[in-house]
Amino acid sequence: MKKRLAILGSTGSIGTQALDVVDANPDRFSVEILTAYNNASLLISQALKYQPKTVVIANAEHYDEVSNALDIRGIEVFAGELALQQVVQSDHVDMVLAAMVGYAGLLPVINAIKARKEIALANKETLVVAGDLITRLCQEYQVKMIPVDSEHSAIFQCLEGEQHNPVEKIMLTCSGGPFRGFTRQQLEKVTRDEALAHPNWDMGAKITIDSATLMNKGFEAIEAKWLFDLKPDQIEVVVHPQSIIHSMVQFTDGSIKAQMGLPNMRLPIHYAMCYPQRIGNSFQRFNFAAYPMLTFSAPDQENFRNLALAYEALEKGGNLACVLNAANEVVVSAFLKGRIGFLQMSDVIEQTMQQIAFILRPGIDDYILTDQESRIKAAELVKRAEK
Repeated sequence: MKKRLAILGSTGSIGTQALDVVDANPDRFSVEILTAYNNASLLISQALKYQPKTVVIANAEHYDEVSNALDIRGIEVFAGELALQQVVQSDHVDMVLAAMVGYAGLLPVINAIKARKEIALANKETLVVAGDLITRLCQEYQVKMIPVDSEHSAIFQCLEGEQHNPVEKIMLTCSGGPFRGFTRQQLEKVTRDEALAHPNWDMGAKITIDSATLMNKGFEAIEAKWLFDLKPDQIEVVVHPQSIIHSMVQFTDGSIKAQMGLPNMRLPIHYAMCYPQRIGNSFQRFNFAAYPMLTFSAPDQENFRNLALAYEALEKGGNLACVLNAANEVVVSAFLKGRIGFLQMSDVIEQTMQQIAFILRPGIDDYILTDQESRIKAAELVKRAEK
């Protein structure tokens, strides 16, 4: 029996690499649903190749283009955010790969859980924004959530077979991004193009900027809390520039397990899609002789303040991580458009976190309202920073 896939965000970095895994394993997977936000031309191309039952283009402005190209092939075409949220409930789907970027992934993942679909989660913002709600829903509907991020996939793999052994802490490794070791004066002058030049990983623009600011690692710390039921003091970030050890688990006897490999997102994607089996592939293998030295250091939270802000949200809980995420999406967009500088992103995020009302036990409506209010406030602060 083939595993029937819904790939949310099929035109992005994770989505396209997931389709590479499908290409290499045509006897194991069928593509039933493809979705994208804006990239209509690539979505059309993918649909013509994989012949899914359904396609969703979230930006309704592209509906006619996609519909005209695919209707004659018998592929259902829908548009809009509501369609994206509803399509995951299809009876033709076994696994939902949540590969879209940002807050947009929250409601589709919630609906997929309620439909009892297996979740391969690459959209870390879902757990950042509403981790408490998501984990409770997974327990209620008995849904397995398999992480796709390389770091969380590493932790997940290290914990396999260790269910009854207490964890002392986990160590999330971090390349340090393109500005590792930079002073504050140097960071004031970095450009958009410099920030997009990640030394090890090939990712989309938004995640690449998050990696450069260390916000990505802050999000991963929050995500790890919910995925693995950890306390904040059990989550440590370690700078590891070579990106060979993807993360580690230290148990209460002091033993450490690590998952290693070349920095290739296809491997954790492949693992999540094939789980619980390990299926052979043609990916390049790691050669120890090519890496005679692996190094580690503590992150610089003074100059890269986003990591400290994420830990603040992790410690305080409630809706603060939702504020953090919304403000970050606003400032990253502004930075990519040249409206604010690299360090100003942290300034705006911090001020937004201070000015949005804190809710200790938010429900879904609280998360939605918090997200909206935080975006408005962050946009106002960006506008002031431009002057």
